[in-house]
Amino acid sequence: MVLAKFCRSGLLSAASLAVMTAVAGLATLGTAKADDSSIVVARAMDLNSLDPARAYCDTCQIYLSAVYDTLLTLGSDNKTIVPDLAQKWEVSPDVTTFTFHLNPAAKFTDGSPVTGTDVKWSLERLKNIKGGASYLMDSLKSIEVKDPQTVVITTKTPNSEFLGILAATYVGIINSKLASAHGANANADAATSDTADTWFLAHSAGSGAFTLQSYKADDALRLKRNDDYWGKKAAVGGVIVKQTADAVTQAQMLQSGAADIAMQIDPDTSKTIHDPNIVFKTVPSFNYVYVAFSPIAKGAPVTLSYDVRNAIALAIDYKGAIDFTVGGEGSLQPSAIPNGFPGTENLPDPVTDVAKAKALLAKAGLADGFKLGLEFPAMDVYGIDLSLLAQKLQQDLARIKVSLVLKPQTFNVWVTDIDTPGVPFTIGFFAPDYFGSAQYVQYFGMLPGNMPWGKRAGVGTTPGLDGKLELDMFNKALAAPPGPAGEAAYRALGMKMIEDKVILPIVSPDLVLAYRSNIGGVRYSACCNLPLNEIVKH
Repeated sequence: MVLAKFCRSGLLSAASLAVMTAVAGLATLGTAKADDSSIVVARAMDLNSLDPARAYCDTCQIYLSAVYDTLLTLGSDNKTIVPDLAQKWEVSPDVTTFTFHLNPAAKFTDGSPVTGTDVKWSLERLKNIKGGASYLMDSLKSIEVKDPQTVVITTKTPNSEFLGILAATYVGIINSKLASAHGANANADAATSDTADTWFLAHSAGSGAFTLQSYKADDALRLKRNDDYWGKKAAVGGVIVKQTADAVTQAQMLQSGAADIAMQIDPDTSKTIHDPNIVFKTVPSFNYVYVAFSPIAKGAPVTLSYDVRNAIALAIDYKGAIDFTVGGEGSLQPSAIPNGFPGTENLPDPVTDVAKAKALLAKAGLADGFKLGLEFPAMDVYGIDLSLLAQKLQQDLARIKVSLVLKPQTFNVWVTDIDTPGVPFTIGFFAPDYFGSAQYVQYFGMLPGNMPWGKRAGVGTTPGLDGKLELDMFNKALAAPPGPAGEAAYRALGMKMIEDKVILPIVSPDLVLAYRSNIGGVRYSACCNLPLNEIVKH
């Protein structure tokens, strides 16, 4: 573990490797940098799709927000809902009916107007594709197109977070006529009958400030400015998101000029660079890295009972993990709802108690310990090398005789494995889809039905995880108005998720914004990650 940390720091000062990497980066980008108005963003891409209804990843947020407008979006304060395609809206007193009036100037890149029909089709398609972000449409009951610029959306039950949901990048509005001509549909069976995923890898059908130019997996995602954009035009002519696996290489590309922005530089690496041409800005983020249990997954050597999950939780050195992975530049996070979101004030921080952990394992008849696989995506996220974090966890759990067998995977393999066949113990990461706590209860809570982690944990079959109480608490939270009532409802849910001991947040890292000094407009967005349409190049 110490050796790995030393090597990571040592690599940055290896001049020969820096030169080789910089030259390789420039050679790979080739003519992409010829246009001085384009920018290059270095990051480890976790793209699973370029289809708005199927994409679900951090890089996806950057791409979708640049190419597909949404009805609403998030202001620069990361909390306020502001207009996008919808120039105004009304909400019924019972928070179940939402009426939107589209901006008549809005048009897709082919020149056709954005209409209520496109809104209805896009939202229903997202719901019926049943992909990663489809849960955002779980409360959708009906959509009525009153006229080309007026849409009325009704939810099944009160949903105080629905406006925030509509600001999520995954709810981007698609040119329905164009996409339908290439295999897309919004039918109830779209999960199996829609065949447009491959088409979206080479084409876009949005109304945003950029369009897709090309995408090559494990290489680069290239965007070009939409010069006919109906809103404020982007200041840069194009964006190349360059696949760059680690923080060290990203920093080297930034220093050489091969990249204008680097997105996953960790605090340790940033502190070693003293270059007047590079700006480092550290800001708090809502992102976090967690470990999670799937008690029903095949391959677990022992029953992952509450006592076993709690023992592992108590054995983790949370403060040490923050020091080790991000040099102390991060925060403890009590629950699966990130710090700063409704309901998180004064939640109890996670604690380390090795003696109690050993006692719980002895109670479960496991005093002699056991081996447990830890599968995780071998990548850097939010400035954290997940392989290093895995080594830290391996060391921590060895103190209670739990021997972690590390199983690094590519992102695409890991994201499939956690569902099929399932992974007993894993490392994951999450960035907000919008500003609101409901998404975390839906995605990470022990709710019945088809909720991602509730399903993986076996809600309804795993002892202690029946989901009924949590579902009732969740429905009350959705019906609660913003303010003290909503805060209290989500705090109760946060406490329940802590008690479940299925999702264990490890670190909420500060975010290092790293870019060359001639670049402006770089900021962190809770919905869009990096808003490309705000970036300028001097």
